[in-house]
Amino acid sequence: MNYTISKVHELIKNGNLTAEILVSKYLERIDKIDKSGPKINSIIEINPDAIIIAKELDAYYEKNGMKGPLHGIPILIKDNIDTDDKMKTTAGSITIEEYGGDCKKDASIVVKLRKAGAIILGKTNLSEMANFRGKRSMSGWSSRGGRTKNPYVLNRSTSGSSSGSAAAIAANLAIGAIGTETDGSIISPSQANGIVGIKPSLGLVSRAGIIPISHSQDTAGPMTRSVEDACKILNAISGYDNEDKFMNKLDDNMYEFQIDNNKSNLKNYKLGVLRDKFGFHDKVDSLINNSIEKLKELGAEIIDPIELETPENLGMLEFEVLLHEYNGDIINYFENRENNTIYSLEELKKYNIENEQLTMPFFGQEFIEMALDREGLKTEKYLEAMTAYKIFKENLNKCFVDNNIDALVAPSGGPAWIADKLNGDFYGGGSSQIAAVSGYCNITIPAGYIDELPVGINFIGNRFDDEKIINIANIYEKNTLWRKDPEFIESLEIDL
Repeated sequence: MNYTISKVHELIKNGNLTAEILVSKYLERIDKIDKSGPKINSIIEINPDAIIIAKELDAYYEKNGMKGPLHGIPILIKDNIDTDDKMKTTAGSITIEEYGGDCKKDASIVVKLRKAGAIILGKTNLSEMANFRGKRSMSGWSSRGGRTKNPYVLNRSTSGSSSGSAAAIAANLAIGAIGTETDGSIISPSQANGIVGIKPSLGLVSRAGIIPISHSQDTAGPMTRSVEDACKILNAISGYDNEDKFMNKLDDNMYEFQIDNNKSNLKNYKLGVLRDKFGFHDKVDSLINNSIEKLKELGAEIIDPIELETPENLGMLEFEVLLHEYNGDIINYFENRENNTIYSLEELKKYNIENEQLTMPFFGQEFIEMALDREGLKTEKYLEAMTAYKIFKENLNKCFVDNNIDALVAPSGGPAWIADKLNGDFYGGGSSQIAAVSGYCNITIPAGYIDELPVGINFIGNRFDDEKIINIANIYEKNTLWRKDPEFIESLEIDL
């Protein structure tokens, strides 16, 4: 049942499949794998109306044909994305579940998904508050959903924060999922779970109706088992939305992406290798070096290494930007909910403390406390950080222009670490920060395995060059076919 969007539509047109049958099959698989069997625990809530919606789409098809490009396609969405239905939106927080009230309407991207004919199958678990709550957070854990397991090796981390979206798609519990990213929250779990993840250029996808961290960096994006499916879902959710007040209107053609399946090589593409993102794991280096050789075989011109001037304290500057924007963006979000008693991080902090045994059994809420100490967007620290961002973006653009490159290449991350509720996460390395801070686009796809654990390769493109990196990744994918289904191994550890 490893369907793609194209295969589903082919079967529907041939009379061999209906949306109702497809949804029923996925619900059975979710019960077998997510809730029983391996119990990967990736889905926090099932849409109780999924079958009803599928039946309505089948009836629509009989009279009118396909409703849209995602007709009948079951999609899972992260539990920080609003839906105006019987499901909650909580960012994995039992505090928000109890005190956060109700969504008044669908998030803008959910409106687009429904218009395209998609079926919202359920909400996925995540690292609570999109992994921006406490210092020792454990990716894939939330107070509402518990811990999501990596389907390749169950005692390993899913990474985060779009943990449930990644694990569910790796385990084939839907055709696609939507994750969100501030920095790495699509790219890192996608690579750790052996799937395709796209972090779009900032401004392609509306954030209206998504529980925020930072308007300077937040975006939603598709997570799938193939580049082609990711492209189709990205097309469905892209587009200008005046409800996202930080969004600039682009030409209509900038929201539409086409894959050229007739092109089988990378001739006329020029790629730059970010060597300073290597070196955190020798086996990862070996896999990505092999990938670079494959890119050369496919005809790409490679600049190795490429120089990118980056501030040494970029991580600290980024952290300041997120802290300064967090509370104000949360206040703006909760103004659009009803029946809620949480309107800011201050109230969230208060109720978390009141329910401390349930909300904070493993780690605290230091990031919330630090954000509350920041004094808005006119402080010297924030303005200094934003100036540094501007300089970094100029340097990055100069790197692309001066070298005439189409994309940067780097490891997406390393093999998933053992999930640890005592010490929290252990990140070996990665390359998501470049696109996160700049607003540029990137895509990760499988590049091989280390002891059954997936490793991904990252293609980073200039802002609004999303179609270009999608096509590079699609050609690489079709010529390597690295992805394999998980086997739900309990552990890789050997007793000594």
